[in-house]
Amino acid sequence: MYGEVRTQLAATLSEIADAGLYKHERELAGPQDAHIAVAGEAGTAPALNFCANNYLGLADDERVVAAARASLDAWGFGMASVRFICGTQTQHKELERRLAAYLGTDDAILFSSCFDANGGVFEVLFGDEDAIISDELNHASLIDGIRLSKAARYRYRNADMGDLEDQLKAAASARRRVIVTDGVFSMDGTYAPLDRICDLADRYEALVLVDDSHAVGFVGATGAGTPELFGVRDRVDILTGTLGKALGGASGGYVAAHREIVDLLRQRSRPYLFSNSVAPIVVAGSLEALEIASGSAEARTRLFENTALFRRLMTDAGFAVNPPSQIGPHPITPIMFPGDDGARQATRIADHMLGQGVYVIAFSFPVVPRGKARIRVQLSAAHSDADVRACVDAFVAAREAVG
Repeated sequence: MYGEVRTQLAATLSEIADAGLYKHERELAGPQDAHIAVAGEAGTAPALNFCANNYLGLADDERVVAAARASLDAWGFGMASVRFICGTQTQHKELERRLAAYLGTDDAILFSSCFDANGGVFEVLFGDEDAIISDELNHASLIDGIRLSKAARYRYRNADMGDLEDQLKAAASARRRVIVTDGVFSMDGTYAPLDRICDLADRYEALVLVDDSHAVGFVGATGAGTPELFGVRDRVDILTGTLGKALGGASGGYVAAHREIVDLLRQRSRPYLFSNSVAPIVVAGSLEALEIASGSAEARTRLFENTALFRRLMTDAGFAVNPPSQIGPHPITPIMFPGDDGARQATRIADHMLGQGVYVIAFSFPVVPRGKARIRVQLSAAHSDADVRACVDAFVAAREAVG
């Protein structure tokens, strides 16, 4: 039977490759950091990494590593259970309490990933009498999670408050309405206007759910994310996020919300009920990363200084830098390559840069819309001023080499 299926799948893979959209996985030969080792046919080569979600540089921070290493003796390697059977250690509950306190919510609940958190929240809270109003550029995990619910679905144009209001009016007869948005849109590095979203939510009696994966730990005065940045911490009802980016970069996600919401998720959320608990080593490392992130502004300051320097130098060099939100830039900085040949051009540039020791990745359809290919550069607090300048120099050299 598989013979015919093999032929069909091979044809699909060929179509992807012919369109210049095939994604190759490069292998790292060491830990995640601003300076990495990349494995290749000729051996291992050093590279500057400008495409990780390692915003605070904690993925290989010695304090986080030490906490994770010590946890092996104290807590063991794995739980071999879901939470409600025998998979809850006291440190799981401590991390949930600490996340809730940091984010300003009643409680929090851990999931294996933020993808699972987003996959497990909508079906529990919203049924066929309800309505979900979602930004068109929301992350795939939100889209998939919404599809699991029987609620009516409405979509509004990205950060378009007029269109959002129209969709809220269209959903006026629903029992419950919830506005769903990323806090930061991961392909553009722009912020959702949460203050205006919350104003509309108040006017139309809707809940607000924010996936803050690309903000928690470093956006806002204390790093508590986009609700803090926009001054709406007490007006966002549900926060989802990840431990796999700024907060150590390992794995795990969460929902932080009103107590009744979290309590109901513990009873009915399928990814929570039927997935193994977050590994003890991840919990311990994440607790240390959260302590570091919440206790000092130094890394956050350095991160945004690096971002400002990179944007200025790339603009001066004549590259098409995606403009920031009105409230300010984010460490996600897309360099745009528009047009029909943009995907191939971006890929050629990225490949050439890796040969020069700078690791960046090109993004094209279907990850971003056709004609809007880009290289998404992500700055880290672990980058030095010299690292940022070396990245810009590599962009310039690649452009001269490949056109």
